[in-house]
This record gives sequence, C-alpha cells and structure tokens, in this order.
Amino acid sequence: MDRKQHIAIFTTASLPWMTGTAVNPLFRAAYLGKDGERKVTLVIPWLSLKDQKLVYPNNTTFGSPSEQESFIRQWLEERTAFISGFAIRFYPGKFAVDKRSILPVGDISEIIPDEEADIAVLEEPEHLTWFHHGKRWKTKFHLVIGIIHTNYLEYVKREKNGQFQAFLLKYVNSWVVSIYCHKVIVREKKLKNRGRAGREKKAEFPCLHVIRLSAATQYYPRSIICNVHGVNPKFLEIGKERFEQQHSSNHQAFTKGAYYIGKMIWNKGYGELLQLLNNHQKELAGLEIDLYGNGEDSDQVKEAANKLKLTVRVHPGRDHADPLFHDFKVFLNPSTTDVVCTTTAEALAMGKIVVCANHPSNDFFKQFPNCRIYDDDNGFVEATCKALSEEPVPLTDAQRYELSWEAATERFLKVSELNQVFATEREKNSSKEFASVSLNLWKSMEDTSAYFHYLALGFETTRRAFGAIPGSLQPDEEQRKELGLATSSKHSL
Repeated sequence: MDRKQHIAIFTTASLPWMTGTAVNPLFRAAYLGKDGERKVTLVIPWLSLKDQKLVYPNNTTFGSPSEQESFIRQWLEERTAFISGFAIRFYPGKFAVDKRSILPVGDISEIIPDEEADIAVLEEPEHLTWFHHGKRWKTKFHLVIGIIHTNYLEYVKREKNGQFQAFLLKYVNSWVVSIYCHKVIVREKKLKNRGRAGREKKAEFPCLHVIRLSAATQYYPRSIICNVHGVNPKFLEIGKERFEQQHSSNHQAFTKGAYYIGKMIWNKGYGELLQLLNNHQKELAGLEIDLYGNGEDSDQVKEAANKLKLTVRVHPGRDHADPLFHDFKVFLNPSTTDVVCTTTAEALAMGKIVVCANHPSNDFFKQFPNCRIYDDDNGFVEATCKALSEEPVPLTDAQRYELSWEAATERFLKVSELNQVFATEREKNSSKEFASVSLNLWKSMEDTSAYFHYLALGFETTRRAFGAIPGSLQPDEEQRKELGLATSSKHSL
C-alpha cells in the first residue's frame, strides 16, 4: 500500500524561547503538514526544570512535555488561524551556559521509529551533530537535509582566541555536516549540447544536500543558498491593516520613530548599534530609539545606553507582534552576525522602513523598497535620517507573498527536491551495531571519518575535550522518566 512520505524536522530550540531555531522550524512543520499530503513530525528539545529556568523567559516552566506541547500549539494556532496535523516529539536536551545553546543528549535519531525514517531535516545540522553518538543519520533516513541557520564562526571570532577557535570550528562543522547530511545524485538534467541543439543528455551531479539561508553562513561545498524562511502571518496582517487604516481615514500609520528588538546580547547587533549612536551623536541629535530584548548582556546594554546624550530607552523583550510596536516607523538593525534576521523580515511585513548593513545576511531583503542599505557610518546616519523623514512604501501583493510561509515552503520543496520520487530503496540496518557493519564501510573515506567520529564521541573524556556537556552521552534518569524513555539504550550505525 502507498503511504505518505514522512518528514522529521529536528531543531535545537523550542518555544517559549523566542529564537529563530524555535520559531522557524515550527512554522515549517505547520506549513509542510497543512495540506495533509505528507506526515510531518517536529522534534524539539525537552529541558529539565533547572534548565527551563535558565532558558525560558518570564519564569515560564512546564511540568511535562504534553504541557509544553499545548503551549506551543496554542501559540501557533493564534498566529496561523489554521490547525496543522503535524506531530510533536521531544528529545532530551541540556542547556550549555558557556555556549548559550541547547545541546542534544544521547542518540536523538531514535525519537523517530525506523519504519517512519524517510526524510530528516536537520535545522542547524552542525549543532545537532557536533556531539552525536549513535546511529548514523544517513543510515537511518532515506534523505538527510541540513539547513544552516547560524553564523557560528562570526560569534566565535568575537571571543577570546576567537580566530583560532573559528579556524578549528570551520573544519569541525564541515566534517560533521559532510558525514551526516546526504549527497544525492541529480538525474535527467536538461543540458544543451552545442553540436546537437536541444538534445537532452543524462548527467549526474553530486550535490551536498545542505541549504544555507544566506551567504553569511560558513561556506559548504555544493551547498545551496536559499532563504527558506517566511514570516508569521500576523505580521503581514498588521502591515496590511496599517495601510488600509491610513488610506481610508487619512490617519497617520506610524506615530513613533525608531526601535530595535532582539536577544539582548552584544553579538546580536547591540554592540554595533550603540557604537554607531555614540560616534554620531551630533549628526543624530534629537533621535529617540527604543530597544527591546532579554539576554545575558541586558544590564551592560542599559548602562552603555544611559551614557549617551541621545534618548535611548531600554525595555524588556516582548513579542514583536505586540500592539506597542505597530506605531513604530523605522527598524534599525546593524547586526552582521545574523544569517537572515527574522525580526527584519517581520518589520518589513508590518510595512516599516528597515535600515540595515550591506551584508550577505540582508541580500534577500534588498528586493523590498522599504529596505535601506548602508555601507559605512556615514551611510547609516544618512539612511536613518532619511527613513525618519519619509513614509514607507506600501507592499504589493507579490511582495507580501514573497515574505510569506507559503512562498518559503515552495522554495524549500523546490531546492530540497522532496517532490522527486526516489526509485531506489535503501538498506535498513536498524538492528546492526556499528562495529559489525560490512567491511565495505572502509572503502569510503567518508564512512571511515564517520566511524572515527562515532568512536571519539563514545567516551566521556573525548566528549569533554570536544566541548560536550558533562554527562550528555545518555539522558539522566530524570529526563528518561519525563520523556518515557527506556532505562537503557543501545547505539547502532
């Protein structure tokens, strides 16, 4: 019998942590599962209570995975106005304070049963596989697609000994992505032969199945650059209502000036923004700007803002769809660590003018008339002053669609080739241990490399040397109980 193709989307964060890797994979799962043609499962981290208190804002905590799932689904349905049939499953995770990230614990590929292991989408594949020890993703799934979200090299460069750390991380990322994300063969490619015009030739092109959201990410050979993210539909509704209100009653759509919203850490644009404001206080005299965010550097950001002669107000973080943001006209985002900034897309969707740096992370936004790009400090000052003196241009229907999750889902399906029918069946090795796999394994350099990674990450000492969280080889008893996992687990290739 024919059965629906199953897509498992693994990601590194979950609501209520309002980070891109929590929000965007959630929308991807909802829109891929909207038409009911595929079976979709979103796989997200479950944190024990002590880690929830470190990560989730406003003292939000959950006593069980089902309680968190209810929260997530309610949040999503309020924004999409439809109910998608995708499933949610949890894997054990721990919060790494030094990395400010959630890291998987144990072999999270086991969350998906072997009989459902068709396609895996790894949102941040390097992050999910740095410390992976267990079944090899390529063995478990027909196809493994990686989506690169984060410019880890840029973050690391800003730390102590950053250049050296970034050098090492670059090769580690390339290593784990190459051994865990599939290479596929593209067949029946139409080519024009100069000697025989119009004749189709069969050609084979090896393609590393990794999607980079923008050129701001680390380079991976044979990767594809495509923004496969969309905007929460609430923001498109807000933008449309603003302009309809303005045109029907001659009401001024935007009554406030400039603002910025983002996780309040220096690397998320706050350092660049406050430096620009400090260097050009005379040229920007009279400028008022409101900053919204929560994060480890909140106190330092507030202290630096208070030293400026300009009026810079610092507020706790809020949902960007909150009505208090509707009246702002200009969104200032000088960040150069983003890959494709979610809040920039949201601001454009709401009809605001966005001032951002001429950086690969902003290439997708250049097509929109309300995006103002600057190259240097003087350009920032000029673009900001001009934006505050002008009114935004209304988005066309085509521009709104380009920002939508419907368009993003179309782009994803196209570049990932999920609609292609795969004629070959893979061999399932669900019951075989890594060491007992056929000697044909050793014929491949890639398989040998994967075997080395498996061995190295199987011991606590080498895991710690790689930077793993202590005790992350297996879930602890508390998480096993909370997630209903077996008391013991075996790993296989």
